[in-house]
Amino acid sequence: MKTRIGKDFYWEMSHRLPFHDGLCKNIHGHTYRLRLEILGYLDENGMVLDYYNIAKIIKPVLEKLDHAFLCDSNDNLMINFLTENGFKMHIMPKTSTAEHIAEYLIELTIDEFSKYKNIDTLKMRIYETEDVFAEIEKQVK
Repeated sequence: MKTRIGKDFYWEMSHRLPFHDGLCKNIHGHTYRLRLEILGYLDENGMVLDYYNIAKIIKPVLEKLDHAFLCDSNDNLMINFLTENGFKMHIMPKTSTAEHIAEYLIELTIDEFSKYKNIDTLKMRIYETEDVFAEIEKQVK
């Protein structure tokens, strides 16, 4: 029988949306929340995946983002400013919308999760604020 498990992770990060006509064009930050859900079959220990192993995959990725400025690879204004001033940043290939962050995180981690043959599906929900989120789901196999 398939079982769904989940774990939440939190981190602080700033970003901006250079294309935006409103306030989000400005530098601003959020307390992000990642809700990771895994759908799969129980292993010989009665687990889909040990929560400790989930954290071993996710935490190193989030440590790179925590208290960093998440920057679109085309936002040269911010890249130059952050580099010149020695600020922590992480560059991603697309704009830092919640939708793109969800896609980026699932792509960064899916290979590690695919090592567990009993896992079928990963779902990541990125909360940018308490009531705003984007969600992506991907088959592991």
